[in-house]
Order: sequence, then C-alpha cells, then structure tokens
Amino acid sequence: MQAARRKPPADPLIQINDLKARGLFRQLLETESAQGRRVILKGKSLLNFCSNDYLGLASNPQIIESFRLGAEKYGVGSGASPLVCGRSSAHRGLEEAVAELTQRDKALIFSSGYLANLSIINTLAPGRSDQIFQDKLNHASMIDGALLSRAKLFRYSHASTESLETTLAGKPSGRKLVLTESVFSMDGDTAPLAEIASLSAREKACLAVDDAHGFGVFGDSGAGVLEALDLDQEQVPIMMATFGKAIGCAGAFVAGSKELIELMVQKARPYIYSTALAPALAVAATKALLLLSEEPWRREHLRALITRFRTGAEQTGLVLMESSSPIQPLITGSAARALAMSKALYESGIFITAIRPPTVPINSSRLRITICASHTTEDVDLLLETLSACGLNNS
Repeated sequence: MQAARRKPPADPLIQINDLKARGLFRQLLETESAQGRRVILKGKSLLNFCSNDYLGLASNPQIIESFRLGAEKYGVGSGASPLVCGRSSAHRGLEEAVAELTQRDKALIFSSGYLANLSIINTLAPGRSDQIFQDKLNHASMIDGALLSRAKLFRYSHASTESLETTLAGKPSGRKLVLTESVFSMDGDTAPLAEIASLSAREKACLAVDDAHGFGVFGDSGAGVLEALDLDQEQVPIMMATFGKAIGCAGAFVAGSKELIELMVQKARPYIYSTALAPALAVAATKALLLLSEEPWRREHLRALITRFRTGAEQTGLVLMESSSPIQPLITGSAARALAMSKALYESGIFITAIRPPTVPINSSRLRITICASHTTEDVDLLLETLSACGLNNS
C-alpha cells in the first residue's frame, strides 16, 4: 500500500498574513546603542524596562576592558569546537570560577543556555527507556531537548510538587530526569525547589535546575536560587545558568560532579559539535563573576527597586503576578491589548515589548516588565506614573 503523502507546508505568505491577523506577527527590533538603563530605538532614547541585564553589567567599563584585553590575547573567535582546538585557558579559568562560586565540583562552558539544556538532556536521557519529567512552563530549550530525545516525556502542572509526585508514581524503573527552571522566565515566580529536590531523591530521579534568571540575582554571593535555598550538589545534582542575563555577557554553564562534567564532555553532542565560546567573552564573564562579590550593592539596590515597584503597583491598582524576581509581568490578556500598551509606553519614552503566544499561553499576553540595578528610584516612579497616565490599568 502506498504511503500517504505529507501535505506540503502552507505558503509562507499565508502563514505570515495569518499571524498578522491574529496580532502574533513579531518584528525584529534594532537598538542603536549599548544595552543599559536607556537604549536608542529608531533614533529615540527610551527608558529600558524589558532587558535581562538585571545587575546592569552589560555596559560595565571594567567588564568591557576585560573583554578588550581578552580579545588582544586570544583573538576574536575561538577557531573550533572545544575538543578540536577551540578551548583555551580562558574557558578553564571561567569554569573554575563558576565551580567555586556555585560550590560544585566542576563546571563546563557552553555557547548558549539553549545548547546547555540540550546537552543535559542529550547526555542523561538519550534512550527510549529513559523518562523526562518537566514543568509545563519550562523554557523552550528544555522542551525541545526532550522532543529531540528518544526518551518518554511527561509534563507536570506548573510549580506543583503534587502533580510531579503523581506523574512520577508508578513509572517503570530506569533513568528518570526531572527538569525545572528556578525563576520562570515569563511569569517571574520561583519553583518549590526544596520540595522538588526531596521528591526527586525519593523517587531516584536526577534533578536538573535551570537557574538562568536567578543566577547573579539571588543568594548572598550571587550564586543563584540554589544558594539562597542552601541546596547543595547532592540535593540538586545538575545546575545550569547563563552569562547573558545578570552577568551581562554571553554563554552558559552546567555545573555538577566531576563525573557528570566528564560524561558531558564525552557525550553531549551540542557541546562536541559547536564552536567554543569566544575566549574574550570567557575573560569578560570571569571579571563579571568577580564583581558579584565586590559589588553586592547591585543586588541590594535591585531588591529595593523591586519592592518599590510592587508597592507602587498595588497603590495604583496595577495587578501583577506574584514574583520576587526582577521579572514583573503585567497580564493584558489579548495580544492586541499587549501591543497597544507597548506602543503607548513607547510614545511616552518607555521601552517594554509585548509578549504574546506562542511564548506565553493564549489569552495571557503581557508586558514583561523587568527591573534592573541600573535603574533609579526615579525611573521606577516614572514607570508607575506613565502606566497610570496612559490608562494601562489591568485591575
């Protein structure tokens, strides 16, 4: 019997017009300045409240100088994948700094957080007999990694240990991998990591935590949510975080036991077959990690700004999602309303992009407001006043 033919993909123009009709068409925005408190967009200076540069380090002069010196020593490109000739002493130095800060045995550097998450799954759950358990709101990199794996994928209700426990119950023996973010990138809330760690240990499942939005922000030394909760390597065997957010650079790492890191070097295809991170970026990120300990005022100031914004929002009738992180989502519901709100803010001199499906679920479009240490109290007050003056009240 002849196999049924696959339908050809719809005409790209039809798909594009459909996205536009539903308010879901996305446009590339090009800033004309360095990342920071203010950015220039289409020739207009805007107060920037949508960046992940949580500690305001992306344009830090000391980090810029470290990047320059790194480029002078190592050049611009790494030249090859790490196992060929792309790994340098700069990468090793950054890995050692990460391991010391996070109190893990070893760390491994990746070109991006996306590749790091793909590598975790590719290494630890590659086979058909393996099982992956994910929070339903996990980042796309973890979802895609599971879909690319031959493992069986199970998704549990967001931030629910009860749902995870039910999902884990009765599953056949074999390798089990539990994946969750610490701070969820679109909602800004935090997973119940202590409970998830305890449950994973009881069910003999390996726990991997993506701390991309917590690293640098939380913890006494800035080592992230795991430090803040005092969760060690035994409780959370695998930690992933990025350098492109609070650290102000680019790239990512996975930290854990010596055996885990060695296995990833041997088995993680995204690591083995990707060009290594530019060495100059590794030098810059190492300097940024040093500033975490030298300048704790950044985290303290950021916490104060978050509290000020949430207090002011409550006073002005803005309903925010529950979040103690720099991510403060203002739900609009429809994509059209999110776009209109973003445009009104732009015209008033404030830059906040509209977040719409498929990044977030249908009918949960939002303004993803982010507070950074580079902001001032006056900036936060102006944001609150502008939201109110523009009639952007969602209560």
